Amino acid sequence: MSQVRAVVTITGKVQGVYFRLATQEEARRYGVKGWVRNRPDGAVVAEFEGEQQAVQQVLSWCWQGPPQARVANVEVRWEPPTGTYSGFSILG
Repeated sequence: MSQVRAVVTITGKVQGVYFRLATQEEARRYGVKGWVRNRPDGAVVAEFEGEQQAVQQVLSWCWQGPPQARVANVEVRWEPPTGTYSGFSILG
């Protein structure tokens, strides 16, 4: 199984709707490591690292998010995996 790393920016109505907590739950569900945080401009950014299929599952979920979210766009930048994460954290 190949490890991948996705650096993600999610825009729309994604703050104040439990997006970070729901993202953490989804990542943990699939065994994906990394972090998620709010950005001052209203976006949510995250890094997901893990098995390619698991990361894809979390990315697909990001297009919907939690029930009150209204996702406008999910921008993904693929980078080499670092292997430095021990779990999935909410930052800031």
